[in-house]
Amino acid sequence: MSLQFEELDYQETPIGAISLRRRYEPLVGQEVYEVKLDDEFLMSSLFTASETALANLAVTQLANTNLDIVVGGLGLGYTASAVLKHRSVQSLIVVDLLQPVIRWHQNDLLPLSSELVNDRRCQLREGDFFALAASREGFDDLRPGRKFHAILLDIDHSPDALLDERSRAFYEVPGLQSILNHLQPGGIFALWSNNRPDDKFTERLSSVFETASAETVVFDNPYQPEQAVQTVYLARTTS
Repeated sequence: MSLQFEELDYQETPIGAISLRRRYEPLVGQEVYEVKLDDEFLMSSLFTASETALANLAVTQLANTNLDIVVGGLGLGYTASAVLKHRSVQSLIVVDLLQPVIRWHQNDLLPLSSELVNDRRCQLREGDFFALAASREGFDDLRPGRKFHAILLDIDHSPDALLDERSRAFYEVPGLQSILNHLQPGGIFALWSNNRPDDKFTERLSSVFETASAETVVFDNPYQPEQAVQTVYLARTTS
């Protein structure tokens, strides 16, 4: 029988105390993994539809084979796992600021850890996604200046609800323009948001990229009577 509650890890980080918990959820009859930053819930294995959609919506728009992808934000690993399920992907770099999160997967603490760590296409890199985006060197420390077919971002709750104020500038026009330096022609930038579509942010994307749209992801929430709605923003460079 599963334990009712277990804290698997607790670590201080530059942006607060992060903890990984596993508990049994009677509403769904299964174990649930949760991450908290201080007293705030960051993610749960109960709600992964939009994280998976972030990967699938971006990768399926790319007709290329041998795709090179970046994911900003490792978390429980659902976006990275969805990327790797596409045979067209030849490499994936997952960037996370928090070393404890990377260590959870290296120590096989989460359901998807083994498939990520053992896939030769996947590299887990400790680093500040936003600083790397603003740099000339970019996301691959072995190949500075390397360009990618898609860059997917799942770190902040939304462009307005941030985990750390230092990332705010990224969501303005100059910050979004920095992503262009790291994308192949016709490449895609995709962003996860916990909120419904924000027309102003979509307009901001449209001012930087050739095309931009906001796709809603609707899923059941056992704690609420109504379905939950989240957003995946998709923006594409010129070919």
